[in-house]
Amino acid sequence: MKNPAQNNMKNNPFILFFLLSALMAGISSCSNTKYLPGNEALYTGADVSVVAPEMSKKKRKALAKELETLTRPRPNSSIFGLRVKLWFWNIGGEPKRKISVRKLIKKMGEPPVLASEVSIEKNTSILQNYQENNGYFRAHTIGDTVLKNKRVKAVYTAYPGAQYIINKVSFQQDSSALLKNINRVSRRSLLKKGQPFNLQTVKDERDRIDARLKQRGFYYFNPENLLIDVDSSVGNSQVNLYVRLKPGTPDEAKRIYRINDIVVYPNYSLNTAGQDTSRKYGQQYSDYLVIDSSRFYKPTLFAQAMQFSKGDVYNRGEHNTSLNRLISLGIFKFVKNRFEAVGDSLLNTYYYLTPLPKKSLRIELGGNTKSNNLTGSQAVVGFTNRNTFRGGEILSVNATGGLEVQYSGQFKGYNTYRIGGEANLDIPRFLIPFIYLNPRGGFVPKTNVQLAYEVLSKQQLYTLNSFRGAFGYIWKETRTKEHRLYPVSIQYVQPVKVSQLYMDSLQNDPTLQKIIDKQFILGLTYNYLFNQMIGRAPDNGFYFNGLIDLSGNIAGLIKKGRVMKGDTARLFGSAFSQYAKIETDFRYYRKLSPNSSWANRIIIGAGFPYGNSSEIPFIKQFFIGGNNSLRAFRSRSIGPGTYLAKGFGSTGFIPDQSGDIKLELNTELRFNIVKPVYGAVFVDAGNIWLRNDNPNKPGSTFSKDFLKELAAGAGLGLRIDISLLVLRLDVAFPIRKPFLPEAERWVIDQIDFGNSEWRKQNLVFNLAIGYPF
Repeated sequence: MKNPAQNNMKNNPFILFFLLSALMAGISSCSNTKYLPGNEALYTGADVSVVAPEMSKKKRKALAKELETLTRPRPNSSIFGLRVKLWFWNIGGEPKRKISVRKLIKKMGEPPVLASEVSIEKNTSILQNYQENNGYFRAHTIGDTVLKNKRVKAVYTAYPGAQYIINKVSFQQDSSALLKNINRVSRRSLLKKGQPFNLQTVKDERDRIDARLKQRGFYYFNPENLLIDVDSSVGNSQVNLYVRLKPGTPDEAKRIYRINDIVVYPNYSLNTAGQDTSRKYGQQYSDYLVIDSSRFYKPTLFAQAMQFSKGDVYNRGEHNTSLNRLISLGIFKFVKNRFEAVGDSLLNTYYYLTPLPKKSLRIELGGNTKSNNLTGSQAVVGFTNRNTFRGGEILSVNATGGLEVQYSGQFKGYNTYRIGGEANLDIPRFLIPFIYLNPRGGFVPKTNVQLAYEVLSKQQLYTLNSFRGAFGYIWKETRTKEHRLYPVSIQYVQPVKVSQLYMDSLQNDPTLQKIIDKQFILGLTYNYLFNQMIGRAPDNGFYFNGLIDLSGNIAGLIKKGRVMKGDTARLFGSAFSQYAKIETDFRYYRKLSPNSSWANRIIIGAGFPYGNSSEIPFIKQFFIGGNNSLRAFRSRSIGPGTYLAKGFGSTGFIPDQSGDIKLELNTELRFNIVKPVYGAVFVDAGNIWLRNDNPNKPGSTFSKDFLKELAAGAGLGLRIDISLLVLRLDVAFPIRKPFLPEAERWVIDQIDFGNSEWRKQNLVFNLAIGYPF
């Protein structure tokens, strides 16, 4: 007879989880102190309490938390009270071999934090200073330790007293230029009446005044020239602050400086500094003297990049902007400058630029994920010619070849081969006929010219040739805001070879014809990117990418077509497309803890065909599903709407479903397991739709019931993040299938991981490089 408790554990996984957790806690508890030296104890952290009857409970709690973060050392990390890493360290022991299982286990752990490493006196002093620096001038702090079962906890009690408040802020008055400017910038002072005294705010105020003065020509001024006196004798726990100039401030710190000579050394090298800096090779252009004996650079390049002119008042912002613009040209390896005082109030400015190699060749081999949601490998051979026409132009030519495949669950995909070439010419200025524009800012604007050709072969199906050309402008407002405007954008796609298998497929699904139709797109695109995540991991921040794509407007003025009435206009012998397309990609990242974050994405896109088109071109349509989209469904296999493509689920199914409208929502919880291994739990939802009715695809048209037609999936992910690249494996399964009858679309109740047939039909494995978003 079976034990009822055993049956209960089997049927209730929470009881089993509880027992396992208790067992782990017991093992961890024993092993945490077992391996300590004889006279040592394990340090388990600090408790800080704040005794202040006059302070609100919320404020006492916040202060105690702040003080606790200042104590050192930090105890061993724990998860749900279990010091797992310390446990790994202990069971790893002392491995004798360099490569062994024990060595690997020990690397996953961390050594114990010992009680002997704790200095109560030092921590007490730190807590005391912190309180005083935050206006608690009468603070008193005591500390002690509590020992129990070879574990030590530090206990601190803080008596902060009343916090002093700013009563008045006074700035020294004087008729000198320096003090007049200090008083002008005092209107935005960080020191405000009624605010608590804070030493860091006092330091920040000195830095703020210094930064503002640097914008006004005071090149030699620095924060140490300012004194901020604190008078705490006012009474009633208040202080008066007096901002004044430090006695003995040097005269040069009190002067406003102007720019004199501007000298540029564009071929500077430490090895040849003497000959490179000789002025006899100088070429004067406007206010700039360019020392370039080989005449390798046109002087106009530096006139366009620099923000200083002779006679300008020195400005720290323009100083940094000039350096940023020179770096953003992409032709110099190192950029530095110096200023030299001439007379009483002039500065000579010197820029030393070390160029990158003029020509370079690179070869890249690796894996990739693309916007079409296919994963594979590719080879790139790239050639770069910097300063091509002596004006800072960069010519890059790339030859590419690759293989793209997607593996997922029950489907067997078709291999895709690509081979092609692309040439890009970046010109560091706006090329606009009869108009000269040189916007100010830290980034040099660019004119971009693109030419590309590609052959795409989908194994056993078809081969397409495509040509792409574009002329446009790229400029940045700031480090996080970028604009791309291409007033001329041309794409032409034509079939070269179509297999009999694909032609036979057209008999069952006529909508596949549009894939192999000729496509001629002549239009304009505008892209705006706002990215707070540049240069840092996606923890906290916002990302927005918006695209406007217009095609056929000018061509439509020349030849009008009304495809819905059977009248198709042609240009150069080919039917051209007319449409307007808008696409937005919103992402929000939130750090939940030091080891976890929450990532979210919403994609909304809509294409509006008109005139000469009933649908937007296939290469411009929206797709959904795949390893960067709805991971529970194969790439391009879902939609549009509730339409179920013929052959769905069979090995001969061709997943190329597309739409004019798209909605996609993704949310993902990311957490660290053991560095560099990370895990994820995610839910994806979305679908695509057609704008106009298509009799060959019933249920595909967008309607007011679109929310009822969303597909959804969930899953788990594993990521190995080694900084240079991220290897990702996601396992997902559908929880909502839009092609089923409306009352049957939710399939959560059908999930059965123990059923091999269910796993075969529903589990989808996605192997990819990089995060999905």
